[in-house]
Amino acid sequence: MEPEIIGLIGTAVFIILVLIGVWIGFAALTVGIVGIAILKGWGTAGGVTGFLPYTVTASFALSVIPMFIIMGYFAYHGGVTRALFTTARQWFGHLPGGLAIATVFGSAGFGACCGSSNAAAAVMGKVAIPEMLRYDYDPKLAAGATASAGTLAVMIPPSVNMVIYGVLTEQSVGKLFIAGIFPGIIEATLYAIMIYFWCRLMPGIGAALPAAAWKQRFASLKGSGGMLLIGAIVMGGIYGGVFTPTEAGGIAAISALGIAMASRQLNWDNFKQSLLDTGKTTAMIFLTLVGVLILLRFLALSGTVRLFISSLIGLPLPPLGTLIVIIFIYLILGMFVSVIGMLMLTLDVFFPIIVALGYDPIWFGILVVSVSEIAFITPPVAMNVYAVKAVAPEIPTEDIIKGVLPFLANSLFFVVILIAFPQIATWLPGTMRGG
Repeated sequence: MEPEIIGLIGTAVFIILVLIGVWIGFAALTVGIVGIAILKGWGTAGGVTGFLPYTVTASFALSVIPMFIIMGYFAYHGGVTRALFTTARQWFGHLPGGLAIATVFGSAGFGACCGSSNAAAAVMGKVAIPEMLRYDYDPKLAAGATASAGTLAVMIPPSVNMVIYGVLTEQSVGKLFIAGIFPGIIEATLYAIMIYFWCRLMPGIGAALPAAAWKQRFASLKGSGGMLLIGAIVMGGIYGGVFTPTEAGGIAAISALGIAMASRQLNWDNFKQSLLDTGKTTAMIFLTLVGVLILLRFLALSGTVRLFISSLIGLPLPPLGTLIVIIFIYLILGMFVSVIGMLMLTLDVFFPIIVALGYDPIWFGILVVSVSEIAFITPPVAMNVYAVKAVAPEIPTEDIIKGVLPFLANSLFFVVILIAFPQIATWLPGTMRGG
């Protein structure tokens, strides 16, 4: 049997395993090892399985992932989530849909100390959804805004997805972080504008609250100012070349621990839980990375990757047409595959195509992250929908899905803007020192 046929059969088996619910890391690992064994023998398969996990995970660049993850847990246990929402409520609560808008900007602020979309949706949901329901907000708006705003955590740095993109494509993680600042702000603003006009047209779904005095607004900055200052220092340090993203991760984690201890809300149990949750999340990411890379090694040996790349490049389409095809593939994959797994599976194939077509690699990284955001709220996977359901079980799942649909359309609109105006992502990193 031809190697390419073996590779295609292996790909089909992998897809079937994922669709029936097998964890993507285990499915990739199994198909990869068996596929390499069929092509090269069990000795080669054992050798790859023996050395690849270490060479992949013993990467200095990847050590930033647990640093930013634990930063998010320390921030959560230190009460930063509630402080961010309170601040946003004081500033935006008087607008139509003000509490939903506060949820968006509170999530954006939490995104500056947490690179996980699921975590952002869950922890902000615990704070924001009860508050919105207390003021008779439509449950669909409350849940939809929370689930969708959680996606901002993967765009606003630090972002685990950006780290994975940078490592797999050998691009500067620091430039990716800086490139995500303007897109993150713009997307959060688009969400807020949509909520404002939605609630102006349908006043009953999200009433405005009495306006807070300016003194209260400025006083509210005290609780969240420390964490936002850390985010500004970290991003400023990366932008100015003062420290690397990995060093920034260490600084951010220690600073978040200090803020959490100063708040006196972090106790010994919370501290241990933060370490445990960080270990679990990091292990899941690294095991997925190892499994997918072994699968990709099998597909490379079979010639399947080369075949797919040559087929896409050979399509009778202009570069923009090929880009749209790639985005469409991401949108479809996002319905069934976890975002991290999706990035690991596709970048070895799509990135060489993008480079060959002349697109900017940093811009494509931000575009991929933006498209991957959509996967968090796209059924049937829709991890943020289930994260919100877990913290607000009284809201039916179908109402949460209905609530995210306007935000889903908004996110697709933002992808169009990012394609039409790539300078949104490329200008700021282009001004960095050494860049």
